[in-house]
Amino acid sequence: MFARLRNRFEISPHRYAQVTVLALIGLSLIVLSGAAVRLTDSGLGCPDWPQCYGAGSHPPLETHAIIESTNRIITGLLGIVVIAACILAFFRRPYRRHLAIFGALLPLGVIAQAILGALVVKYDLRPELVMGHFILSMMLLDAGFALMWCSRYEPWDRRRSWDRKGVWAVRALVPLGQLTILAGTVATGSGPHAGEFEGQFVERFHFMGSDTLEWVVQRHAALATIYGLAAIGVWFYLRRPGGDRRAVKPLTVVLLLLLLQGILGYVQWELELPPEIVWFHVAIATFNWLAMLWTIAAAGRLEPRDGTPAVVADADDAGSADRATPAGAAAGSRAGAGAA
Repeated sequence: MFARLRNRFEISPHRYAQVTVLALIGLSLIVLSGAAVRLTDSGLGCPDWPQCYGAGSHPPLETHAIIESTNRIITGLLGIVVIAACILAFFRRPYRRHLAIFGALLPLGVIAQAILGALVVKYDLRPELVMGHFILSMMLLDAGFALMWCSRYEPWDRRRSWDRKGVWAVRALVPLGQLTILAGTVATGSGPHAGEFEGQFVERFHFMGSDTLEWVVQRHAALATIYGLAAIGVWFYLRRPGGDRRAVKPLTVVLLLLLLQGILGYVQWELELPPEIVWFHVAIATFNWLAMLWTIAAAGRLEPRDGTPAVVADADDAGSADRATPAGAAAGSRAGAGAA
């Protein structure tokens, strides 16, 4: 039955790519709205889940409750979009198995987010759970970006890179970026924006006593500095004579966002962490990570060491293996035209 439905209903690559863009936008919005919930002390604006004060779809007219319930509504709408991205991957023509796999990860991740969000509320915003909530959101961004990027190109559309050292230099930035983000979540869990309001008490990290926040912020700043200097080094390395410069443009965006983020980080610390500036700091961190994913994707995959043409591993991804290269694709098109 499913096979017959697949044969009767098809979606073009262009239309499916548009769906994946919507999914990525939604995944980004949920990160930003979640940050707004915490920074406005609205984490317990709805003390129960999934309802809000037992009011169903109509939360009380109270600021914290409205902010928290709005975040839940965005999550619900995102669920619809990612389910569409998952299902439509099976109806895309040509069908590509890895797009279906990436698509399936998104609704599973959103379900996990909903479960983790319920635990966050149940256990009164424990910092470990809130950290996990944010990190899972960033992991969903990874999957959403991979789905969006891969849906834009057929396997033979983009040439592989011959610059092995350049590609690996770009990839080496990933763990530095991840550690910087992780340290930032620990800093938030140690600071004044733990999420309580109206006399509520929410636990914070205190493993260094009263100096925990300053200690974590210093380490976060050091990691961000190392990340930025490494990114500058990779930028110059990619521009060396004979290097593959495809990743230079997105890496330039990464550097500009890192500069802006560093300025905001200094300002927010000097101003004693006003929530508005902290929110912009989180937003730029999100865009910076998206730019880093763009850099990785732009750098591309590597040519095989033996110099043989890459072959599409999944026979469902293309009509034949020889279409895995631009030359093979062109030859296949000419053969098809001749047969017609």
